Amino acid sequence: MHETSNFIKTIMKNDLENGVVDKIVTRFPPEPNAYLHIGHARAIITNFELAKYFGGVTNLRFDDTNPTQEDVEFVDAIQKDIEWLGYKPNIVVYGSSYFDATYEKAELLIKKGLAFVCDLTQEELSEYRGTTTTPGKESPYRNRSIEENLRLFREMRDGKYPSYSKTLRAKIDMASPNINMRDPVIYRIIHVTHHQTKDKWCIYPMYDFAHPLQDAFEGITHSLCSLEYEDHRPLYDWVVEHTEVEHRPRQIEFGRLGITNTIMSKRYLKKLVEEGIVKGFDDPRMPTLVGLKRRGFTPSAIKEFILSTGLSKINSSVDYSMLEHFLREDLKLKVPRYMAVVKPLKVVITNYPEGQVEELEAINNTENPELGNRTITFSRNIYIDQEDFVPEKPNKHWKRLAKDVEVRLMHAYFIKCNDIIYNEDGSIKEIYCTYDPETKSGSGFDKRKPNGTIHFVDASSAVPATFNHLDFLILDQYVSSENFMERINPNSWTVYQGFVEKALATAKPGEKFQFIRDGYYNTDDDAKETELIFNRIVSLKSSFK
Repeated sequence: MHETSNFIKTIMKNDLENGVVDKIVTRFPPEPNAYLHIGHARAIITNFELAKYFGGVTNLRFDDTNPTQEDVEFVDAIQKDIEWLGYKPNIVVYGSSYFDATYEKAELLIKKGLAFVCDLTQEELSEYRGTTTTPGKESPYRNRSIEENLRLFREMRDGKYPSYSKTLRAKIDMASPNINMRDPVIYRIIHVTHHQTKDKWCIYPMYDFAHPLQDAFEGITHSLCSLEYEDHRPLYDWVVEHTEVEHRPRQIEFGRLGITNTIMSKRYLKKLVEEGIVKGFDDPRMPTLVGLKRRGFTPSAIKEFILSTGLSKINSSVDYSMLEHFLREDLKLKVPRYMAVVKPLKVVITNYPEGQVEELEAINNTENPELGNRTITFSRNIYIDQEDFVPEKPNKHWKRLAKDVEVRLMHAYFIKCNDIIYNEDGSIKEIYCTYDPETKSGSGFDKRKPNGTIHFVDASSAVPATFNHLDFLILDQYVSSENFMERINPNSWTVYQGFVEKALATAKPGEKFQFIRDGYYNTDDDAKETELIFNRIVSLKSSFK
C-alpha cells in the first residue's frame, strides 16, 4: 500500500503495537445480488492493501442473508472481479455457512431475556419505530415469556408460519435516540430456496445481526465499512457484547468516494440494464468492473487511482479525469503505438507508381524502445483522417493538410494536396496529392519545414475496423436519483467505420494499443479476425491537474 498514512492504518498500527491484536484480518463482504462497480473496488483495494501492508490477510465472505435477491451468477462474477484486480482471498466463505451458529446466538439472546418474537406487521413495525424526533412504542408482544419466545422462534424455524408473519427482535431501548437501537428485527421468515442452503432454512438473520457475528466467528480484527453504517455501530457492538462471542471485532467506517458523471448505485445500474439503456452489465460505458475491463481499464490504473484518493471520515468526490490520468500513466510505456484512421478520407498520390507497394520501418513506442519496431506499407492510395484536411488553410495555427499545403506523413514522405474531388452532395470524395521521394522518413526537414505531421494507413494493406467512441452515460457531473433517467446522454456511444494498419489484423480481445494522435484503445470482447472492434478507453489529451 502507498506509504501515505490514513486514519485506519494508524488505528491498525496502534492495535498491533499495543497488543490489542497480533495479526490484521479484514474481510470484503459483498451481497451477491449485482455486479461490482468501481465503488466496490475501493472497498476491495482498501481491505486487501491494508491487511497486506501489515502482513495480514483478507477474507471474501458472501453476505447471502437475503435469498430473494441473490444468485450464483453474481457469486461467480464477484470472484472473477477480485481475481482480475489481482487479489487472492485468505478464505472464501458464505454468511450462510454460519447460519447454525447464528441461530444458536439468537436462542442465547432469547434465554437471556434480550430477544422476543413479535407479531407486528411490517407496516406496524415502521409505525411503532418512531422518528428521529419522537421515541418509538414498545411492541405489545415485547414481554412474552422466555419459554413462549423459544417455542415461537423454533416454530418459525420449522416452517409453521408464513413469510414475514413474525419476526425475532432484539430487546434494547425503544426510546433510544438512535433508531437502529429501537428493538431492531434480527430474524425474519422468508419461504424461498436459498442458493447455498437450499430449503434447510426458512428464517434468515438480518444483516445487522449476522454481520458482527460472522466477523467474530472468523476472527476479523477490523471490520471496515462505508460511512452509512456509522449509526449501526452501536448495534454491532451490542450484538458482539451480548452474544458471548470469544473474539471481539471492531467496526471502522470510512467515507464513500464519488466520481463525477458516474452512477455509483447497484439499483440504478440494474435499472439501466433492465430498461435497455445499456447492453448489459459489461457494457463498456458502465462503471461496473466487468464494464471497465471490457472498455480497457487496467487493474493497475484502478488500484493507483483508488490509493491516490486516500481515506477519510467524510464522503468525497473526485473528477473522472483523475481516473483517466492514471490509465494514461499506466499504458503509455506498456502498449505499442499504431496508426488507425477512424474517419477515413481517401488520398491518391498521383506521382507514385501504380501497383508499387513500399515497406517502411516504424517504431512501436518512441518512449519505450523495448517494444521494438514493425513494418508498415506505403502505396499510391492511402487513407488519412477527415479531421486532418480542410479545403483551404484557415489560419497560421492550422498544422495539418489543406489545398496547396504540404505535410509530412508519419514514417513516410512529404505530400502536397493539389486537387479535391467532390461528391454530388458537396462532400469531399477524395483528394489528389503529390509526394516528394527525397523526403523519406522525414529526411526533407533540412530543406524545408512541412505544415505539421499527420498519420495515415496504406490502402493496399488496410484492415477494416469498427471504432466505438464512448462518453458519459449521464450528462450531469453529480448524478441525482430524482431525474437520472431523464439525464441520459444520447451520444454516449458513437460508432465509426475506418481502417487500421496491417499489424493489427490479428489483434485479440483485451489487447490494448495507442492509436497515434487519437487515444488508447482496447480490442473488444466481440472482436474477431474477420471483424475488428476497438473501444476507445481514453483520449490522449488530459484535463487532469
